[in-house]
Amino acid sequence: MTMFVELVRAARTCRRFEEDKRVDPAILRQMVDTVRITSSAANKQPLRYYTVSSPEVCERVFPHVRWAGALPHWPGPDEGERPTGYIIICSAQGDGLFVHFDMAIAGQTIQLHATELGLGCCMFHSVAREKLREALDIPEDFEISMVVALGAPKEVRQIDDATVGDNLTYWRDDQQVHHVPKLTLAQVLLDER
Repeated sequence: MTMFVELVRAARTCRRFEEDKRVDPAILRQMVDTVRITSSAANKQPLRYYTVSSPEVCERVFPHVRWAGALPHWPGPDEGERPTGYIIICSAQGDGLFVHFDMAIAGQTIQLHATELGLGCCMFHSVAREKLREALDIPEDFEISMVVALGAPKEVRQIDDATVGDNLTYWRDDQQVHHVPKLTLAQVLLDER
């Protein structure tokens, strides 16, 4: 397995962090510097990035993201397990289709970069946008597209093989290992027959 494939396998969503290990603001800026040179649909470059690393501002972001749709009885990480950095991805051009392409590329790039640095990452599209805008004083002319939470991972995430028809919802076992079912190569490859 190549180093890149290992990186992709390790880049699983993380929802619990070691809150006593702060993300350096320089790391967040480095991630934005990397993501700004990725592909952009029609090279429009609509995305802008708001980085957060101070404990006080992280506390203002935390209540405005929805943590795990498939774990309805879990309200999100407890104190001591919350993210220590965020990148809020905004659009200077509204919320059109091209912005969604760019947002997906940006989110995946940040996640891969975070994983390479030993950080965990969780991407949120389910966000209380207006409350977050108010909490961070983000100007009205920028649409909040996505929030990326970052920090030192505190949980084990594991890929499990699945087949079409299986329940593909992620879940946690009694040891709090986060299981992520993924269809096998044979299930997704539509090669010549």
